Amino acid sequence: MSQTAIPCLFMRGGTSRGPFFDRADLPADLAIRDRVLLAAMGSPDRRQIDGLGGAHPLTSKVGIVAGSTRPGIDLEFQFAQLQPDGSTVDTTPNCGNMLAAVVPFALERGLVAAQGDLTTSRVLTLNTGMVCDIAVETPLNGDHPDVREVNYDGRTRIDGVPGTAAPIRINFLDTAGSVCARLLPTGHRLDRVELAGVGAIEVTCIDNGMPMVLLRAAGLGRRGDESVAALNADEELKSRLEALRMTCGELMGLGDVRAKSYPKMCLLAAPMAGGSIATRCFIPHVCHDAIGVLAAVTVATACALDGTVADGLASVAPGAEKIIRVEHPSGEFEVVLVLGGGADGPVARAMLLRTARLLMRGEVMVPRSIWNGVR
Repeated sequence: MSQTAIPCLFMRGGTSRGPFFDRADLPADLAIRDRVLLAAMGSPDRRQIDGLGGAHPLTSKVGIVAGSTRPGIDLEFQFAQLQPDGSTVDTTPNCGNMLAAVVPFALERGLVAAQGDLTTSRVLTLNTGMVCDIAVETPLNGDHPDVREVNYDGRTRIDGVPGTAAPIRINFLDTAGSVCARLLPTGHRLDRVELAGVGAIEVTCIDNGMPMVLLRAAGLGRRGDESVAALNADEELKSRLEALRMTCGELMGLGDVRAKSYPKMCLLAAPMAGGSIATRCFIPHVCHDAIGVLAAVTVATACALDGTVADGLASVAPGAEKIIRVEHPSGEFEVVLVLGGGADGPVARAMLLRTARLLMRGEVMVPRSIWNGVR
């Protein structure tokens, strides 16, 4: 056979989707593994016509899962971000949406066993060292009463995904400084950055699960409620955001971020639909149709801290536990934050609901010339 067959499950996690692999089914050599993933997704090609990719960064994602022998950890997850027209496989950032499909995948593949009506697994994200507890419904199978299965049906709705599904509860345990050295990588809640043709722009550089540069939409002459299509067609705005991203990447200790998928850029405005804050996020060069899970956690954290660019825009009730509803182009994303007592008011815990669904099971085929199947 001229191709190598690799078992995979094609899954939706939150508002993202992509193939999930058992780590044991992929090449041990990382360079070969990356070539396999590029071939499986059909990158580089804008349409990804020769692979599983969906011609968009949100559908050019891969999950790699393995059982763990580390004390207190059940599963290890590695997220890989590919680009439709690029040849990079970036395993540096997190993806909270794909994270939602990790435990369902592990249950489907037998990497963990169902514990009862609710199965909770502790997951280590290898990209950043982030740990979280993920709870998935595992009721008894109606046809086989001694067998438990992942429940995908339910009444939980998340904006950006049609219909409803079973809830997946994610409890993040330690997201501060996921890629950067700390929650506020510049040491400040507010920085002023000079931007050619504009002047000084106030930004908050923050990383509570996702490195981000937050700025007020009004600072660049925008409202913050523009459509995704309008923002993607706004070349002047995108050029200015990229210039800011380059400068802020250096300030955040990330070096030259030209070829990196982070920091994400996010325009903020006062809430417009009864939420806590309005957002338009770029990932980093395309406006997100919604907002990423960890991006929402990071934005919510900025809303909970005094002195950030969100201060004066966000509508947040007082108290150590805060429910922050992050508005985005497809609706809103609710984040529950429990604040600690550190100097920056760090988040002790962040909790949220996601959904996931198994879309297809089978094998993805890659040219044997890329990998012959021998680990």
